[in-house]
Amino acid sequence: MTIMDKEQRVHKIFNTISDDYDHMNNIISLNQHTLWRNKTMAHMFLDGDMEVLDVCCGTGDWTVQLALSGADTVGLDFSENMLGVAEEKTADFGNISLFHGNAMDLPFEDDRFDYVTIGFGLRNLPDYQAAIKDFYRVLKPGGTLVILETSTPENNFVNYGFEVYFGKIMPVLGGLLAKKKDEYTWLYESTHSFLSKEALKQMLVSTGFTNIKIIPHTLGTAASHFAIKPITEG
Repeated sequence: MTIMDKEQRVHKIFNTISDDYDHMNNIISLNQHTLWRNKTMAHMFLDGDMEVLDVCCGTGDWTVQLALSGADTVGLDFSENMLGVAEEKTADFGNISLFHGNAMDLPFEDDRFDYVTIGFGLRNLPDYQAAIKDFYRVLKPGGTLVILETSTPENNFVNYGFEVYFGKIMPVLGGLLAKKKDEYTWLYESTHSFLSKEALKQMLVSTGFTNIKIIPHTLGTAASHFAIKPITEG
């Protein structure tokens, strides 16, 4: 699949599932995604003097949570329909701005944000390394990238159950509950082909990030990666 093919497929999928996304996300993840995000936030140190970019913000759940810290929060997504849902959620927040844009080519200046976050979005991008380089670019020196993403469990038994659930059960649930089996099959495909925790760590290191910290969630089925852009590059 070419970069353009993947972008077009992902764009179509998320525009299609936007109305059901939040409801189905709660069902399919057994609401674990909320626990993972809360655990991740406990390791972030936000305040009202900061500016945060939430890439692939989708329907805006993490964007809202980030803004509740008082930080000026920018959400970006390339699905118009997902952003439409986010706009409804964020209408009463004076410190949230939403942008329609491509995570592979961020429309922001260098060295701007204190934090860049991306939750369950990196695996949908056509070039992980290129995206991470652009996240690095827009972070201030000393700023932090936070990636919350599904991952491969290290335990073979857990990994087998993970594969069965995401590969067999989840598409069926998507078909029965949302009438969108093909779209939820993609969620398995993107999860199955995503980087291991260690491979993602090495990609962050090769980009120039330091002080990499990994926090696994729910038997390794997801993980948070924290990475700092050094104050002095070299």
